[in-house]
Amino acid sequence: MKFGWAEFRCPKLSIVFSLIMFLLSGRSFAQQTAATNTAKDSSDKGANSAVAEQPHRTSREDLNSLSIADSDLHADPAFFGNKADYPVFTRELLQVQWRMADPIDLWVIRPVGVAKPPVVLYLYSYPSETDRFRDDRYCERVTKNGYAAVGFVSALTGHRYQNRPMKEWFVSELQESVVTSVHDVQMIINYLATRGDFDMNQVGMFGQGSGGTIAILAAAVDPRIKAVDALNPWADWPDWMAKSALIPENERPNYVKPEFQKKIAFFDPVLWLPKLTSQSVRIQDIASDTDTPEICKKELEEVAPASVEVAKFDDDKAHFRAMVGGKVFDWIKDRLRFVAEPKSGA
Repeated sequence: MKFGWAEFRCPKLSIVFSLIMFLLSGRSFAQQTAATNTAKDSSDKGANSAVAEQPHRTSREDLNSLSIADSDLHADPAFFGNKADYPVFTRELLQVQWRMADPIDLWVIRPVGVAKPPVVLYLYSYPSETDRFRDDRYCERVTKNGYAAVGFVSALTGHRYQNRPMKEWFVSELQESVVTSVHDVQMIINYLATRGDFDMNQVGMFGQGSGGTIAILAAAVDPRIKAVDALNPWADWPDWMAKSALIPENERPNYVKPEFQKKIAFFDPVLWLPKLTSQSVRIQDIASDTDTPEICKKELEEVAPASVEVAKFDDDKAHFRAMVGGKVFDWIKDRLRFVAEPKSGA
């Protein structure tokens, strides 16, 4: 039986489900590499299918700053899992790490026949897993027209939720979840730059829900991100905490308290979206989405610079009709292409 995160709207249930999947279906990097090493995959015969224990240097991380310039994060060498070759794309599974006890499964999907493609980072909302990055049809869509895709999950999400008390989850630890994930985006871009097989002048980020929040914040502190496409990003923390359907009612009082709001106020996209004046930015607003209340969507749109595009949809069906067949990814690809085109008269 195949399960999906869409069935688990309650955060507590999603956490329990995440733990069950860890035990039964294998969320670990080592098990994923073994499961995907089929006859169809062309893997390096000499690569180990289990993660070797690597020494990790002590890192210092400032959770009061979105920029990694204020932290001292040391990246271990990326650990190779496997590589699969297909007619129109290649897919690599790697593990990267710069934080103790927090290895990140990184899916690198490249179009065949393009030496240094533009690259888009894909980050979906809490709660999510990495299943879509193993989906061949998804990989064909994100690499269409010669673009690379890099997928991962945010902090305290999926395989990255471990060794934590059950009372702690993405929202209860929102400052940590958001800030460390913004740091992760910057560190991942650093890693991609070392590879030499991407056009690092054409870097974009697609984010959904909390992933859209993280994309906005990351672009505000990292000018290497030239385009952002955010689908129903979480924002306007006072109203979001008070009204989001994602919050269990028995926990909501904890998150509307002044002391909790004070910790997260500085990391509100409402403060940071106005700073995105040099990047191409689109906000996708699906009216029926209840994780991001309507008042939060309006607040974010009101502070958006004039250059930000806002695309509105009545419901998921309307969005699907407009974006089916990979069209949802076309906007950010087109914006990166525009970045690469020489200015007229240059």
